[in-house]
Amino acid sequence: MKTAIAVMMLGLLTGTGWPVVAGTQAGSATVQITFPKNGATVSNPVTIKLVATGVRIAAASDQSTGSTHHHLFVDHDLTWLNDTIPQGSPGIIHLAGGQTEFVLDSLKPGPHRVIALLAHWDHVPLYPLVADTVVFTVK
Repeated sequence: MKTAIAVMMLGLLTGTGWPVVAGTQAGSATVQITFPKNGATVSNPVTIKLVATGVRIAAASDQSTGSTHHHLFVDHDLTWLNDTIPQGSPGIIHLAGGQTEFVLDSLKPGPHRVIALLAHWDHVPLYPLVADTVVFTVK
């Protein structure tokens, strides 16, 4: 429920509403950013830690049913509709190796937002979106 509300609010804030994508149904899948905690003040480098349930986290090369991988949107909005997550965009990190942690080592001091989003091997997000958001400050 927290994720659905966060995604809905994010859609309203970015003007995109509920993104409609062609991905497989999310079912009971969830994703949570376990570190840093929402509202935390942290030092560089910042390790983002992720936990997913109801899906199998795997490398993007794994095309088997139910495999997903993480994407991080660092100070970047979810703005696409009916498409794959773009590659090569600043602020969008594909954890295509199946990683559940990622070190952000070049964040400037100040507030930052990270959105974790689950997608299939082809970088098409699950639908409805399975996402979590944290806002934190780098000192």
